[in-house]
Amino acid sequence: MTIVEDTPTNRWLPTRWRTVIRTAGLRGHALRVGLLTAAAAAVYATLGLVKLHTFKASTFDLVIFDQMVRGFAAFGAPTSAARGISLDQGMHFVQLGEHFSPILALLAPFYWVYDGPQTLIVAQAVLFALAIPFVWTFTRRVLGAVPAYLVAVAYALSWPIAQAANFDFHEVAFAPLLISIMIERYQADRLRSCAAAAMALLLVKEDMGLLVIGFGAYAFAIGRRLDGASFALLGFGWTLLVRGVLIPAVGGDPEMYWAYDQLGSGVSGVLTTLVTDPFTVISTFFTPEDKVDTMAIMLWPTLLLCLFSPLTLMAVPHFLERMLSDRLHWWITDFHHSAFTVVILTCAGVDGLIRVLGLIKRREDRGLILSWSVAVCAIAITLLPRFALDQLVHPAFYQRDARAEAAAAAVSTVPSGVVVEAANALGPALSSRATVLLLDHTPRLAPWVVADLTAAHFPFGSAEDQQRRVADLRSQGYQVVFDREGYVVLRR
Repeated sequence: MTIVEDTPTNRWLPTRWRTVIRTAGLRGHALRVGLLTAAAAAVYATLGLVKLHTFKASTFDLVIFDQMVRGFAAFGAPTSAARGISLDQGMHFVQLGEHFSPILALLAPFYWVYDGPQTLIVAQAVLFALAIPFVWTFTRRVLGAVPAYLVAVAYALSWPIAQAANFDFHEVAFAPLLISIMIERYQADRLRSCAAAAMALLLVKEDMGLLVIGFGAYAFAIGRRLDGASFALLGFGWTLLVRGVLIPAVGGDPEMYWAYDQLGSGVSGVLTTLVTDPFTVISTFFTPEDKVDTMAIMLWPTLLLCLFSPLTLMAVPHFLERMLSDRLHWWITDFHHSAFTVVILTCAGVDGLIRVLGLIKRREDRGLILSWSVAVCAIAITLLPRFALDQLVHPAFYQRDARAEAAAAAVSTVPSGVVVEAANALGPALSSRATVLLLDHTPRLAPWVVADLTAAHFPFGSAEDQQRRVADLRSQGYQVVFDREGYVVLRR
């Protein structure tokens, strides 16, 4: 692959000199892209680590993944006591039974270096950033070097990545990198590398077969029908295998996240509704308005040009999974779900631009290409104040207030090696040295409890709910051993 092409200013040079210029240009690009990647990783890691330090992270879901990866690191089962107890499945619930994400075992060796949720936050930051070189390379081949930098910056600042980095850690950490490898390697006609990335993507989560099916639709649409059929069959077959065999084999319920009863009972019921009452399905896709808002702000960063690329077909099954569901947190922009498709839409925007320029016979118009690239980067920048990265420019974000200091003192009261029920925001600070359960409405009889009497923590609806929970614990014989700024520590 030629990264630095001959230009009018160097074509007259001898071949050997032109090779030297190409090599120097490649090294220069590698350095600049590497610096951009490192800077993005540092930003994402800072966001997550500061939130952990200031008690803005959460037991659900950071502790769940921390317990799971710790199990892998100890060469044991990837169990999560916090999730198992909340599901009434016991302390030894294998987390693969909820979300089938065996790829997380790749993070286990890092726990041998540092055993704690900080490792997950840093790993996620690096994984998100590592998609940048592939986005850059894909764009460079189509639009040139300068637009490639602008598009890469737009991805790095994109709100779906910001929101995912802001919300603890999730298996989505692997998705942008693997998807970018699939897209870039397929563009380079490296089918084996693309297929390897696709198979790794299937190990990220039980629904990643949908993205692989979508990639098959893309390949089919551009005329590579055998490739398309192969990817679609791979995704479909894996989906059946993981839901029908693998999740039940580890004690999970493949119907745990079925969220489509409004359209029918089971897949067959939804398909029946689609055939007999398609307007209900269409209406569900666009209502309530939150769904439209999310889709619009997903498509707008490419100036809607992603809609002109068949590559967008890869994202369609995942959009359907989200927007047809009855789960509010799947639709909205607050969480990590949009990070699964942001690379797809970014690359589709690049492809869509060149297709539109081809339609209007201006494919070589560098001015239009640069203008679009600048606009894409500008849109990403203008969206920053609306989403999580905006916190980084406020000095107060980095500081522990009196409440956070009290929270730190409270968790330090709990000895290591015990089982502790903790308010949602306090669990991550204990997870590396204690078995953390989420403090909720159900008595667990843990020997230690850390609660907050002044603020609502999931799953409590109000501070008053938590006050009643603590009163119940005290009536059962728990003794208060710490009380400060609303935080209380109780011992049974």
